[in-house]
Amino acid sequence: MPKIPLRWVVIGVALLSSTLNYLDRQLLAAVAPSLKTEFHLSNQEYGQIVSVFSILYAAVAPLAGLFIDRVGLNAGISIAVLVWSLAGAATGFTHNVRELAASRTLLGIAEAAGIPCFGKANALYLEPRELAIGTALNQVGINLGLMLAPLIVAAVAPLYGWRSTFVLCGALGILWIPLWLFTAKRVPAHPERTARPTGGLRELMRDRRLWGLVPSTIFLMSIYTLWTNWTTIYFVEQWHLSQEVANRDFAWIPHVFSTVGGFFGGWMAFHWIRGGAEVLEARMRVCWICGFAALAFTLAIPLMPTISLATGAISMSSFWAVCITTNLYAMPIDMFGPARAGFGVAVLTFSYGLMQTFLSPAIGSMVDHFGFAAVCFSMAGLPLIGVGILRIVTR
Repeated sequence: MPKIPLRWVVIGVALLSSTLNYLDRQLLAAVAPSLKTEFHLSNQEYGQIVSVFSILYAAVAPLAGLFIDRVGLNAGISIAVLVWSLAGAATGFTHNVRELAASRTLLGIAEAAGIPCFGKANALYLEPRELAIGTALNQVGINLGLMLAPLIVAAVAPLYGWRSTFVLCGALGILWIPLWLFTAKRVPAHPERTARPTGGLRELMRDRRLWGLVPSTIFLMSIYTLWTNWTTIYFVEQWHLSQEVANRDFAWIPHVFSTVGGFFGGWMAFHWIRGGAEVLEARMRVCWICGFAALAFTLAIPLMPTISLATGAISMSSFWAVCITTNLYAMPIDMFGPARAGFGVAVLTFSYGLMQTFLSPAIGSMVDHFGFAAVCFSMAGLPLIGVGILRIVTR
């Protein structure tokens, strides 16, 4: 049996930080029906709570990327996980909308460093042809968090209340920190990749590719944010399920397909790069294929006559959306190198948070007034617009 290179062990431990990152943030979506009832929120107001997290997530992300590039991966990721774990646990002690917004604010600030930290780990430990596979593994971590959130809520909330789930998951993050430090100490990164950035930040900021990634990400990640934040509410409102049944039987399934989609997108790029294709050209080829597939399956969701078929269509919409993101999040490392990996990936994190800040209340308002069918029909083509912009800026 072939021995697993130690660099992949480090990536595996970093993957767990992504699981915790998305688990802490996704708990809110899993308890959203209970939260809406207790705090008397409409869908639009719930979207505004998501927006509070997102606007800070977006604003802090570039600074978080610069911080990680400056202090190094080990210090950066340890501080980030500690703060977001405490913020997530604090959500369990909120008793009104103001306290809830405050805890989500701190969570958004700290979690802005999560994806840039994994991008930095990718850049320090993996070869260029392996980056999309590394990003796919990160997507595994993310999807584990997305899957575990509804399952933990379904198992724990009926016995101990929804607040207990936040405290439990916050404690898991604090326990992760010594595991990371132990692993990173024993498996050092490539020495030539650990140097601090030497090129001027001003020069990087003038690179049109960097700014082209912002609108590209906003459109490319739209379907992803839809099924990240609204899946449980979709099953409760569209199919009249209870929160417990929606989480236990359906809401986690699309994230299983997302995990497979991440690997498929990474494999496609790896296959074409190994076959001689230029790196960015291979990633663009994947994005075009996935954009058209995501369009088709998202349009099909409102037409499905049964809950099982609707779940399948959502799952495939998520599958193709994540195929795109595994390559999108490798592009800043392709373009700007390991020394600027934290900041480059943080630009995507900023873009995602910015998009979610404005899109989440809009989705909520559309659901309140027109239902989920209107959401699916209006958002299905957005990833293709993002691919078109990406084609222009990477040409």
